[in-house]
Amino acid sequence: MKPRPSRLFDLLDLQLAEFPQEVCIATKEQDTWRNHSTADVVEAAERLAMGLMALGVKPGDRVALASGNRSEWCIVDQAVLRMGAISVPIYPTSSVEDYAYILNHAGARVFFAGNQELYGKAEAAAASVPALKHIYTFDRLDGLPHWTMLLSRDESLRPLLEQHKAAVRQGDLATIIYTSGTTGKPKGVMLSHANILSNVEASAERLPVERGSRCISFLPLCHIYERMLMYLYQRTGMNIHFVETLDDLGAKIKEVRPHVFTAVPRLLEKIYESILTKGEALTGIKRQLFLLSLQVGEQYDVRGKGPWYALKLALMRKLVFSKWREALGNEVRCVASGSAALNQRLCRIYNAAGVPVMEGYGLTETSPVVSVNDARNNGLRFGSVGKPISNVQVKIADDGEILLKGPNVMMGYYNDPEQTAQVLDPDGWLHSGDIGKVDADGFLFITDRKKEIFKTSGGKYIAPQAVENLLRSSRFIEQAMVIGENHKFPAALIVPNFTFLKDYCALKGIPFNNQGQVVKETQVVARIQQEVDRINLALGHWEQVKKVALLPTDWSIDGGEFTPSLKLRRKPILAKYAAYVDAIYNEA
Repeated sequence: MKPRPSRLFDLLDLQLAEFPQEVCIATKEQDTWRNHSTADVVEAAERLAMGLMALGVKPGDRVALASGNRSEWCIVDQAVLRMGAISVPIYPTSSVEDYAYILNHAGARVFFAGNQELYGKAEAAAASVPALKHIYTFDRLDGLPHWTMLLSRDESLRPLLEQHKAAVRQGDLATIIYTSGTTGKPKGVMLSHANILSNVEASAERLPVERGSRCISFLPLCHIYERMLMYLYQRTGMNIHFVETLDDLGAKIKEVRPHVFTAVPRLLEKIYESILTKGEALTGIKRQLFLLSLQVGEQYDVRGKGPWYALKLALMRKLVFSKWREALGNEVRCVASGSAALNQRLCRIYNAAGVPVMEGYGLTETSPVVSVNDARNNGLRFGSVGKPISNVQVKIADDGEILLKGPNVMMGYYNDPEQTAQVLDPDGWLHSGDIGKVDADGFLFITDRKKEIFKTSGGKYIAPQAVENLLRSSRFIEQAMVIGENHKFPAALIVPNFTFLKDYCALKGIPFNNQGQVVKETQVVARIQQEVDRINLALGHWEQVKKVALLPTDWSIDGGEFTPSLKLRRKPILAKYAAYVDAIYNEA
């Protein structure tokens, strides 16, 4: 029996030796999918590794890259790992200041930029990064060095490359991933080959995949979530189709007809909102059937609800939900959802429709998966993030914090022993910062972030995420942040769903000249307040949202409201919208 892969580059070597794929990876270039076989990828990675060696890059050196998801990302990653160097991925959306900080902190020597904009960020940052000597691009741009210039034909370097590969151990550092951070400077999470591979092996048990099946990859590869799954796809022998931007994503999904893909809740919400808008535009019996399908979907339970419900579900799947599946290529076996909480109602409807959405949980520091639902073997509970994967231990501390231990737990934060000691205790338990519980069947439930729970002036504790998730379930509300620390009551800053609101205003004859004007319209304020009042009925009296402020501006990464991984940056939001907060509480 052959040994299991112990280094990340072993995955493609194993694929090449035992189940080579004609489409190992692919990226759409102009109007055509450009496919790379397993042999193509391995050869390009080894030639690039030799080119980096000729450039002076040595084992242990850091190589940074920033790009959308494309084949070149995978090839660079493989090259860096094969020569024993360390990859440092950076979010394309990060600021020049963050680029400079990360490149300096990591001591990166070489940088790969996906396009002209990212080259510009890297070049601007390089002025304050003495170690950075070389920047290459993936796009072919006039006058700029292209990554293919590094593909070496010098076979005299191959014996040295083989020495470097043989010297890499499973416990060696493979990558430094800088967490986006809701406050302060990014922290460099150190993950070894063994950390990530342990997560690949255990996560594969929960994903219904097989050799030759198709996946589409569009969540950022710079995040460990999508990157670990890329390795899992390699381990399994799946055909990976990279998508660089979300433009025309629906059309690309139809083309690829994926069996598996990953998503974040906001994307699933957007898809659902699009379906809802089309469904509500129907008339007559078609409209009635559509609305009935939603009612049936909301009642769905994986453990069944009796023969009468099963009959209704089968009918809705044939008449209505079949069109949902067609929009996703008609062959989806699993959609893994992570990074934030998914609305339970939405999860039920997708699963009722025959689109198995499986919610999971993890951290960059855990490579990342801790737990994930699985529709098979009674392994799905709506509202939970599933059972922990096989090699991860979970326990709940006295204060409700989730503690984690396993081979997937990081080596520590790069050059930051103080921060490392704050989250990794002497017994090896990682303190996640999340609050949760484990039920009698072993399913994990996340209730909030430890640092985000606040206390009102009346001494009542508020868990804002749970309330925010309920608020965002309304079609009128795009984003919400619950506030009220040291105040008498909780309130909320709300960004309306302006796309939906425009249609609503047209239907009701309410003027919609611009976002600043419409959030002041009495009818709009009253209608959104009605949504908040409805949601409050599901909350305890102390946590009900008593006042809201409607904001005229969409929140974004560039605007400073979100981290690159789309987590709320609460303190910057409070500072930016201080006038609205003051108005809420001064008026009260």
